[in-house]
This record gives sequence, C-alpha cells and structure tokens, in this order.
Amino acid sequence: MTSSLPGTTATEHKAFQAVNAERVVVLDFGSQYAQLIARRIREQHVYCEIVRHDITAKRLAEIAPKGIILSGGPASIYEDNAPRCDPELFSLGVPVLGICYGMQAACEALGGTVGRAESREYGRSNCDVVSDSSLFSGVPTSTDVWMSHGDQVTTVSDDFIPLAKTATCPLAAVRHKTLPVFGLQFHPEVTHTPAGSEILGNFLQNECGCTGTWRLEDFAELAIESIRHQVGSDRVICGLSGGVDSAVVAALISKAIGDKLSCILVDNGLLRKNEASAVIEEFSDHFKTDLHVISAE
Repeated sequence: MTSSLPGTTATEHKAFQAVNAERVVVLDFGSQYAQLIARRIREQHVYCEIVRHDITAKRLAEIAPKGIILSGGPASIYEDNAPRCDPELFSLGVPVLGICYGMQAACEALGGTVGRAESREYGRSNCDVVSDSSLFSGVPTSTDVWMSHGDQVTTVSDDFIPLAKTATCPLAAVRHKTLPVFGLQFHPEVTHTPAGSEILGNFLQNECGCTGTWRLEDFAELAIESIRHQVGSDRVICGLSGGVDSAVVAALISKAIGDKLSCILVDNGLLRKNEASAVIEEFSDHFKTDLHVISAE
C-alpha cells in the first residue's frame, strides 16, 4: 500500500503504522450507538472504523483487524430477513464482542436461540458477575449496566459459559469456551454503564492485544500532509453545510493549504438557529478562509 505523501509509504508513516497495527472494526446492524461504540474505542487510543454488518469474512481477513465488535440494532434476529453477519468471521481467530443485538447474532450463529424477553428492559439494571473472565477484570462483581432490549438470548450451546446475569436476563454476558467470542446484552459504550470503559478496555487489551498507540492528532497530521501533497499548487472549493462533517473537512483543508481554499455556505433557510452565523464566525475569524455565503431562502 502506498500513501499519497511524497517520499514515504503508508507503512512508514507513524499514523499508518498505528492504524495498521491496532485496528478494530464495528459491524453496524443499524444501532443508534454504533458511532458511540467507535468513539469509545478511539478514546482508548485504538483506531476504529464502522463497516457494513454483511461484510464478508474474506474482506475482514484482508483488513486484518485486531478485534471485531458487533453492534446493537432494532431488528429481531429470529425474524425473516433479519440482518446477520457472515458466520465465517467467527473462524478467523479474531476476538469478537457482540453487544445487545450483536450478542444475539453471535450466539444464534454459534448454536444458541433468541426469543422475546418476558419484560422489555430499558434503563439501569444491577448485573452480577458469575464467572471469572478477563472481560470483567477489575470490574465489581455487582455493578449497574444499561439495558435496552426486547429480545434476549434464551439458550446457548454447551460451548458457551455464562459470565454475568441480571434479575431478568440470566445470560447478560457470555464467552465461548474455545473461540475468542464474547457477548454482552447490555451497552458498555454508554455512560450509564459505569464500568463500561473498563469492560471495553479489557476486551481491547486482554483479548485483542491492543496497546493504545493510535492518536487522533497523528491521523489529522497524516490527512493534512496528504491533502497538501494532493492539491499541490491548485485551489480547492469546499461546500459547507453547517454540519460537523463538512466543517471538519474544511478545517483540515484550511490547515493544509491555507488561502488556497474557498468555502461556500448556502443558507437555504433550513439551517439550525444561529448556525449560519456560527459557521461565518468560525471560518472567517478563526480559520480566515475565503468564505462565500449565498442566501437561498
């Protein structure tokens, strides 16, 4: 793999080294928390990216992640056309952590059953750790967790060991006996699970072998250098929507090429309150870009 940076390959740049050495992927089953999961992983200084839930095991092997996380989702795994992952990914030897729907998908793929819970859970629940596991290292044996589910794993194959339970969910956490596969019915990525960061950190460090070498500032530095090299002496026009994505892109380009960037903001009357003025202030006063505001109300 070759980078767009002059005189260097991707594997020689420290940002690429960190990404390639410690990459975790989140398979997105439509969860409202998928982005939050990725953010929590990055906060542990491990590079994380979100991919389709139906990505093939072959493609995952090419990406060579240190770990795989199966996100939650709104579907029921027992329904027709429910989203499923490629079952071959469990044979890659890569540690897998299923969260909520992701746990249900993993357990079903490996011989378990999923059914409607007797009572839908949404909110805090007290969770008791019932078996030793590196996943719960340093976590109190009784801790609060955040539940948000109407289905749950009802049975697992003999290859699974229960790790934790709540009053209404006897299989709140499980692990496979021989495969590096773990499941959590609760959501460790939300702040309402106090030990969530520790649990995710245990998965990354103890199971995936991550050491936390990735830094967001390294990634930004690489992006800026890449943009500068790709643009050269040309100019760039960047459209601003008022949202985070286009603002980040514009900020990176501005850092890379300075006054060779022109930004265009179209005020169509549908922007959030004071959003246009905030964009104008940020990109005129702070970044000092060549900003053009077009009123299209």
